[in-house]
Amino acid sequence: MKLSMKKATVGVTCAGLAGFAASAHAQSSVTLYGIVDAGVEYVNHASKDGGAARLVSGGKNTSRWGLRGAEDLGGGLKAVFQLESGINIANGQFDDSSGAIFDRRATIGLKNRFGQITLGRNFTTTYDYMLQFDPMGYAPNYSWATSSTATGGRKDGLFSRSSNAVRYDGTFSGFKFGAMYGFGNVPGSMKSSSKYDFALGYETGPFAAVVTFDRQNGANDSVTPADTTNYIQGIHAGLSYDFGPVKAMAGYRNYQRTFHTAAPTLRSDMYWLGGQYEVTPFISLFAAVYHQDIKDASDADPTLFSLRAQYALSKRTVLYMAGGYAMARHDNAVSLSRDLIGAADTQTGVTAGIQHRF
Repeated sequence: MKLSMKKATVGVTCAGLAGFAASAHAQSSVTLYGIVDAGVEYVNHASKDGGAARLVSGGKNTSRWGLRGAEDLGGGLKAVFQLESGINIANGQFDDSSGAIFDRRATIGLKNRFGQITLGRNFTTTYDYMLQFDPMGYAPNYSWATSSTATGGRKDGLFSRSSNAVRYDGTFSGFKFGAMYGFGNVPGSMKSSSKYDFALGYETGPFAAVVTFDRQNGANDSVTPADTTNYIQGIHAGLSYDFGPVKAMAGYRNYQRTFHTAAPTLRSDMYWLGGQYEVTPFISLFAAVYHQDIKDASDADPTLFSLRAQYALSKRTVLYMAGGYAMARHDNAVSLSRDLIGAADTQTGVTAGIQHRF
């Protein structure tokens, strides 16, 4: 009898511990996610020798994989983390040339009803808050919402990611606010190589709007004195209205880069307009036009026209066909892709691809 009672007690205790462990485990979660995207592209004027046909990675969205997790700490407080790595599907290498494993994102932080604070390498508030206002979704083939290439290597682009960053995001009654500060990590100087970014958004029903401001200070006083940049500054604004099957979007960027030398300030304005149309639950169309008004002597003033059609094989897998035509003034070279440099004052391209999300 005593032996039976002891067995019963041990059994109840073990069951209780197992239940506690299961409960504790249920309060934590880790999710593996990613995008695998590849296609075949043909572009003319790929070089002085002519056009090119090539396999491209991430024609619609950059291929990536990542881990995100959360632990419920009680009282509405959660610990959160996210690790994300870009992938070049064409060769299996990292998408970023630096070779960093988690170049896209590596953050840890806390979250409650007042918002979220994260530390690490992160996307900027400008990047995340403006994304929903680009009809092509920052697609490498073909969107200039992040940057364009019409004057050599100059891009006049959107401030997209920062290392050594502290970021806050909160949502309150339709308003959302984001702020980020990137430490320069330069001894004796809080300014050198530091970065900051603010964003304010509002959404009610079908209408949404956002405005952002960011600045990246140069590294002229740090261990890289060859950097002559004083600062790079960006101001963005976006509007969208969802009519149901059709969603219209517009965006704007004011770019300014100043120098400590006698070099003239680089300035430009970027405008874009477009929309998305859900023809059926399986077929969607996307269209956009991007125009950059370059203020300095180069005066390339490039324009990009983009179209994309996609067919959903499932909720996670789509086939897509995208086309683009870019042109620039005064014989400046222009490229359809924000990542390449063109070889003529026009370029036309077509991409057929497949994307799977997991």
